[in-house]
Amino acid sequence: MLTAAALEGTPYDLVVSAGIGGGFLPGASVGSLVVADEIVAADLGAETDDGFLSVTELGFGTVSHKPPEDLVRPVADALGARTGAVLTVSTVTGTAERAAVLRERHPTALAEAMEGFGVAEAAAVHGVPVLEVRAISNPVGPRDRAAWRIPDALAALTEGFGKLVPVLESWNRHDQ
Repeated sequence: MLTAAALEGTPYDLVVSAGIGGGFLPGASVGSLVVADEIVAADLGAETDDGFLSVTELGFGTVSHKPPEDLVRPVADALGARTGAVLTVSTVTGTAERAAVLRERHPTALAEAMEGFGVAEAAAVHGVPVLEVRAISNPVGPRDRAAWRIPDALAALTEGFGKLVPVLESWNRHDQ
């Protein structure tokens, strides 16, 4: 879509990645909203004898994108959301041990999901800023399907989007 719009001479001004995700307790409880101040590919890299090395540490690219600061704060304020890193993972965390490892590597993380970094990479290729919003459906850690609150998270996201539009309409990326 980004390429087609650019080729048609109507490029996007902003890409918004939104959905549900797991929340790192106590910072992001079930039903709350998180706005990413950093979008991180948390498990893109290599395990070595000395531990995990990110793609950036290996010299092969970036593992982080930063949404515009002058947009993150007003969006978070309007939504009543917390701001912090949202981790993109290729496998959803299912153990307390894995959650602890991610928290140690990414102490500002509030949520994990699976799409944000890919969306941010596509936006970056086109020079378009990106925003990621996540509604928390479950805690990050041991998989307990009985604790999932997907309908509640989707309702929170829907309500949040009603508050998001005026903020986006007033934001001018060219003021940066």
